[in-house]
Amino acid sequence: MAFLLSKTSSFSRLQSRKAKVEDAFSVPRRGFHIELGAREKALLAEDPALKKFKSYKKGVWRVKRVGDFLTIVVVAGCCYEIYVRTVMKKEAVEAAKANSKQA
Repeated sequence: MAFLLSKTSSFSRLQSRKAKVEDAFSVPRRGFHIELGAREKALLAEDPALKKFKSYKKGVWRVKRVGDFLTIVVVAGCCYEIYVRTVMKKEAVEAAKANSKQA
């Protein structure tokens, strides 16, 4: 009987922990929405003095594409180098076996 009571108390503990976790997730991460003040609006507004420093989408897209291409080239070169070393090692082992059989 004591065993059953201990089991039910541990089960109730698990349930209470689960309820606490669900309550923690049900609370929104952001607080209530409040309107931005004048300072926040001024900080978020576009500044014409900074326009010349902004990157343009086409330029960023080209740089990204070049980076992707270079990454593919480097990975292909590494794969080729691994393949060549494996083939050379295999040929060296076969040549060593052939030399040992002839001797």
